[in-house]
Parts: sequence; structure tokens; C-alpha cells
Amino acid sequence: MHVLPFESQVRVIGALTEGCSIRSVERMTKIHRDTVMRLGSKIGQACEQLHDSLMCDLQVSTIELDEQWDFISKKQKHVTFNDPKEKGDVWLFVALSANHKAVLSYVVGKRTADNARILAQDLRSRILNRPQITSDGYLPYIQAVKLAFSTDADFAQLVKVYQAEPGNDSAHRYSPGRIRSIEKAVIQGVPDPDKISTSYVERFNLSTRMSMRRFTRLTNGFSKKLENHKAAVSLWICFYNLCRVHETLRCTPAMALGVTNHVWSIAELVDNALNITTSEHPMLLQ
Repeated sequence: MHVLPFESQVRVIGALTEGCSIRSVERMTKIHRDTVMRLGSKIGQACEQLHDSLMCDLQVSTIELDEQWDFISKKQKHVTFNDPKEKGDVWLFVALSANHKAVLSYVVGKRTADNARILAQDLRSRILNRPQITSDGYLPYIQAVKLAFSTDADFAQLVKVYQAEPGNDSAHRYSPGRIRSIEKAVIQGVPDPDKISTSYVERFNLSTRMSMRRFTRLTNGFSKKLENHKAAVSLWICFYNLCRVHETLRCTPAMALGVTNHVWSIAELVDNALNITTSEHPMLLQ
């Protein structure tokens, strides 16, 4: 069986992490799109394990929670009774360190209370201290954070009320309405009012939308299978945390967090991911 040379694998993954579509990677690298898809899925699934291995025993003071919409195969309004459950709306739940700009936990799935709970419990398992947490106004977060952290967190919600814009043109259809009001609601503990914000996680959402072809609106690059979508998200988050230098921090989020001491190259990311897929006890390069 032909094995793609390591240098070619690095080129493919590098292109995918920079927002190129599957077919554009095929044109640039002369590697068949099916091979590009299989490699991206393989490395992405390994990146999920890589994230689990690195993002643990953390000290994080301020955390922001949010969700970002996308869809699998077709938009929710076009889903029929006979379609698989994975089709339609899919959401990326993210817990972001406000100080380090690092993605601490993430969940891909439907926008449900169960997934909010999974995110909160995963977040609790990764951090050691008592944090301040801010979420958007999604109500299931209240119970999710309470179950995961009990009273060991200061928690508030930032509730934004939007006013719909008149008209049905594209300028209004694909952007939120004007913000009519913002309310800071303290849920538990004594959160610092100046740190009740979701600005950083919303900025991460913009980076995701601009840097992942699967999230780009009004294209045919959307995911067709949930499995591949999850792998692509895991690849993007590992790249964002480990390889992408944040303009404000002037280092990667992982370096700011202290889980690594240098900027990872794409080759290092691919090598560690391949190491995880071939070993039960991988040696991580930090």
C-alpha cells in the first residue's frame, strides 16, 4: 500500500489549517482529494487525543463560554424525517481562557443541554483552581456549570437582546440584528463585573469562521459527515493552540498557558498526531 511521504502530509495539513478547501488542496499539491480527506480525518481525530493529553492540570482565572453554528450536509429547514440525525444544525461549544486566548474545552454536536453539560464537565476536569466563568445567555449553562463546579466557580451570564433589522437582503440575512441591550446577570459567587464578557470567545468564533472552509458561509465547502466535521474542528483547535502565534500575545495560546515552551511547526503537529495513532503510550514533544 502506498504511503504518502511525510513532507507531503505536512503540506496537506498546512493547507487545510490555513482554510483551503479539499479540492484547492488537491490542485495545489497534486494529491487526490480522497487522500486529502482521509489524511485530514486521521490527523484531526489524533488531534482530539493530543488536546486531551496537553490541556490538563491548568491554572486559569477567567473563562468564556459560547457556541457557534454550522450545519452538516444541509440546513435544518431542509432536513426530512428520513435523514440521519447528524444532518442539519451542528454547534461548536467552546470554553476559552480569556487571559491566554487558549481553547480549553470544546464539544461538537447539537445545541442541547446535554452538550452544555459535557462541555462544563470536561472544563472542570482540566482546571485546578476556582475560575470566573462567563457564558452567553444560553440557559442550560446555568445548570451545567452548577453540576460541574458546584460552588467552586464565580459564574455570570452576558445576555444580549437583539433588534431585528427590516428587509430581507443578504446584508441583513447573514448578520445579527442590532444589539438593543446587554445585561450582566450574576448566577453564583462574586464575579468581577469588569471581567463579565464574551468578547474573546466571540473573536475566536470569527477566527474559526474565517480560517475553516467548512464554516465559511455561502460556499459548498460545508461538511457532509459529522465524523469529518469533528476531525476538522479538532485539527483547527490544535493548530490554533499550538502553532498559530496570537498577535496580541506574540506567542501561541499554548505557550501563554504554559503547556509548551515553543511555537509548534506543522511538522511537529503531524508527527505528534501520527505518534498518537501508532502508539498506546505516545511521547509528546512539548
